[in-house]
Amino acid sequence: MARQIRSLAGKVVVITGGGRGIGAATAGALSRLGAVVAIGDLDVDVAKQTADRLDDAVALPLDVTDADRFTAFLDEVERTLGPIDILINNAGIMPIAVLDEEEDRTTRRLLEINLHAVIHGTREAVRRMKPRGTGHIVNIASVAGKAGFPGVATYCATKHGVVGLSEAVRAELRGTGVDISIVLPSIVRTELTAGVEDARFVKSIQPGTVAEAVVGALQRPRFEVYVPRSLGTINRFTRLLPRAAGEWIARAFKGDQVMMNAAHSTARADYEARAAASAPAVDGESGA
Repeated sequence: MARQIRSLAGKVVVITGGGRGIGAATAGALSRLGAVVAIGDLDVDVAKQTADRLDDAVALPLDVTDADRFTAFLDEVERTLGPIDILINNAGIMPIAVLDEEEDRTTRRLLEINLHAVIHGTREAVRRMKPRGTGHIVNIASVAGKAGFPGVATYCATKHGVVGLSEAVRAELRGTGVDISIVLPSIVRTELTAGVEDARFVKSIQPGTVAEAVVGALQRPRFEVYVPRSLGTINRFTRLLPRAAGEWIARAFKGDQVMMNAAHSTARADYEARAAASAPAVDGESGA
């Protein structure tokens, strides 16, 4: 028997990195269903442009790497809009480089944005939702949280961390009334994946497709959400194989080349420059 679809009308939703890409698409999808959306982004001008296109949406500045300000941001949302029903940890960056060529400041920035901020956001959400016995946390991870892709080793490490974090917190939340989901997209066509080509047999997807998956997980809560769903089947199948066989399949699908081929792509020049400088526009994206 199918579970009843949960209404999202009137729910207070926070989306980090919600100014563009997956975050903006998700904000739009939830707004159309009647949710009240708070968009947090380092680039507040872009966030305001996104919020202005929606009903019942506000934009606030947010640097997810500043834990105290992240907490203050959530406090402000609750003072303005009411208790947070849904937190979507979406902000992320993905610079591409082989590990021995990656600068330590880039490594630290990846860990701060993609992992520590998700840990902090999740913890803050639990502290607010658990006493009320209701709420839903959605952590945007990646298929890179289930496998390793050459050229984005640290990115993979952060997404594996998000998966592990979410699995542990799910067990901690059992019976509390608070749900948690992880969303694991393939290559999403945002600025973050500029210059990255499709893998064989696994086509890239649009931000709206991920947004639809997020909405589905909120309406009918489930923990692990692959986008597209076929990725889940592929992952379960390859996990049953000996490692050598699984790695052969990855090479056959050219999964070991998609990031490496993009490393020196001129199409990534602008994004990589902003990622290296931690420019405001970078924090609004998440994907692959």
